[in-house]
Amino acid sequence: MKHLGFASVPAVLQYIRYAESQGIDTKEAISEAGIEPAVLKKENGRIKGEQFQSLINALIRETNDPLMGLNSSQHVQPGSYSVLGYILMSCATIGEAIDRITPFERLVGDMGVTTVELKAGQIFVTWHCAYPDPIVRQHMIDNVLASWTRYAHWLANQNTPPTKIQLVRSQPARHIARQYEQFFGCHVQFEAEQNTIVASQDILSLPLRQPDKLLLKTLEDHASNRMSILDEDELRFSIRVSNAIRSQLAMGVTRKDLVAEALGMTARTLQRKLLNEGSSYQQLLDNIRLEQASMLLTNSQLAIQDIAINLGFSDSRSFHRSFKNRTGLTPGDYRSQQASKKQKY
Repeated sequence: MKHLGFASVPAVLQYIRYAESQGIDTKEAISEAGIEPAVLKKENGRIKGEQFQSLINALIRETNDPLMGLNSSQHVQPGSYSVLGYILMSCATIGEAIDRITPFERLVGDMGVTTVELKAGQIFVTWHCAYPDPIVRQHMIDNVLASWTRYAHWLANQNTPPTKIQLVRSQPARHIARQYEQFFGCHVQFEAEQNTIVASQDILSLPLRQPDKLLLKTLEDHASNRMSILDEDELRFSIRVSNAIRSQLAMGVTRKDLVAEALGMTARTLQRKLLNEGSSYQQLLDNIRLEQASMLLTNSQLAIQDIAINLGFSDSRSFHRSFKNRTGLTPGDYRSQQASKKQKY
């Protein structure tokens, strides 16, 4: 299994709080995931990503809630985002807060990366989940997008809904789709290309409830120190590169030099550090392409040629060849196989 990095304890606790609010004894799920209970009492504690993925899987089973991702977001607190949550609280506007997400996101964990794009008077905030388990991915994506929406409402002290929510997941039953729209207060587009909150660019100027420029500077200095400590952990370097690759892939780009530049080093240094971990840029790129291709073939109706372009392949033949070499199936056969499994389920 590939290394999934780490998750901060505050990010983990909202899922546990939700399960406990449903009368679930979470001790067994925590033990099943191999998590020491004492770690969950440490504000700066961290657990392995594999443990977090296992925990969410267990809680999904225990709660038997098809909307656990959405419902667990109701337990989000400023501390759920580690020091990043308090940084966002100290910003003056929503725009300032959004600008702080990408630089400090890793303090919350390695569960995924965020990209932000402005176009045609709208802002597109997209989250790229790093966890491979398809069930966990769906609930985690729901949780992250719903948590961001709720937290933004609280920060701005007003309930301005997004313009639209886009989700890669397949179209659910009508009554489930209605619950998504009631939760977000806007249209929810399923089988989309990415998992995105779409909102008017006007929200960037919304003032926040308690801006504090001096505290913001102090918190950012503290966060930068924490980031430096994380960056010194060599076991995490491949996770950092993987996250940078996902950000580039969101724009259809797969250039090693741009990934290296984003990490503040040369392509040669990047490759050397990966070799020290027994990995390589191409290996990480291939793994992420396979992960995202499998997700898009399973949960979207995108044409195979469009998927190839989205994943940075030069043409659909290259994508076809790469995917078959890794899975033994053509993209079309894989899509048919997954559709058949869904029908049986």
